[in-house]
Amino acid sequence: MSLENKKILIIIGGGISAYKALDLIRLLQRRKAYVKVILTKSGKKFVTSLSVSSLLKTRVFEDTFENKLKGKIDHISLSRWADLILVLPATANFMSKLSRGNADDLASTVILASNKDIFLAPAMNVRMWIHKATQKNLKTLIEYGYRFIGPEDGEMACGEFGKGKMSSSIKILSFLENFFKKKDYFKKRKIKAIVTSGPTREYLDPVRYITNESSGKQGYEIAKELSRLGIRTTLISGPSNIIHTKELRVKKVTSGTQMLGMIKKSLPADIAVCAAAVSDFKPIEVKKNKIKKEKKMSEIKVEKNVDILGYLGANNRYKPKILVGFSAETENIIENSKKKMEEKFCDLMVANDVSNPDFGFNKDFNEVTIIDKNGKTDKIKKSSKKFIASIIVRKIIKTFLSNEKKFN
Repeated sequence: MSLENKKILIIIGGGISAYKALDLIRLLQRRKAYVKVILTKSGKKFVTSLSVSSLLKTRVFEDTFENKLKGKIDHISLSRWADLILVLPATANFMSKLSRGNADDLASTVILASNKDIFLAPAMNVRMWIHKATQKNLKTLIEYGYRFIGPEDGEMACGEFGKGKMSSSIKILSFLENFFKKKDYFKKRKIKAIVTSGPTREYLDPVRYITNESSGKQGYEIAKELSRLGIRTTLISGPSNIIHTKELRVKKVTSGTQMLGMIKKSLPADIAVCAAAVSDFKPIEVKKNKIKKEKKMSEIKVEKNVDILGYLGANNRYKPKILVGFSAETENIIENSKKKMEEKFCDLMVANDVSNPDFGFNKDFNEVTIIDKNGKTDKIKKSSKKFIASIIVRKIIKTFLSNEKKFN
């Protein structure tokens, strides 16, 4: 069972749908999941601490300063204990609070202190749901990495009909089961991924080098998202100022040749995402001493650099099951990207328009078009690189699982 021994922390918010949390606790326990509950101040207006604790057979967490975990800090301990945090019902007010990063009670401090998967099950009046402020908060939370279950279309407690009804406890349970099923699948199969990021530097002499513009942020976010799904991910990074999390296996390199060498050491892999901006050229000879200004540029001889994407695509022995390339273009974006995809034998291609100064290189935002093998395009308008990474990884997983079914 995918939920067996999983640790679920439920935060019960203040809405009439809070009663569904009691049914969900019972369903989770039947599937042998461990459950702890934080009951918010507004949540207590709809369900009692006694009813929740009766189901749990243990105490309920309510206040930041109760310190029920003797010798430990509650909001830190709870955030570390959980495999997953679920907020239900997630009210318009709670979503607004999270989008601003407020931490004024136990529930919000646990969420801000957590590095785990966080799911929200919204419930509110249809007008509140479609309000511009709520939709703006929704977009912000998605970009932060929060995941949403629902809401559904249906009749409200107020008598109105529309989108805003909280998903049923059975639907929420099914969503959680599918999430852990995928995660466990990748862990048990020991699925491996390689992600390249950042620029490379091809030194001409001890102080000068040829490079491409890149911060490495997009590749880093993709690696984090793959790792979060239980995939054993190695990030091979060129020079970058990013401080990498301990959860990732990070291999640092400088040149394109070093990057290719590290990739060869990391093969075989099931998934490879080539997001690095590898310099197109490298010097034929690296000078031991600084090149003097009097030298003519024509005296510096260069050659084409290693083609990492081409190597992986053509290497039948070690070709990853899913190969993803990035295409940085300034004109004929889709046409050039499709051509590159075909030439490099990629399964997916992420096309970047690098001529726009508002996003892309050294920015926290990007705008890309994802192209699949059938030529189908999916444009993602200007969004955070974290959000774009989640969409790219979703496409990767969908393609991977589809291919697995074909061959099994």
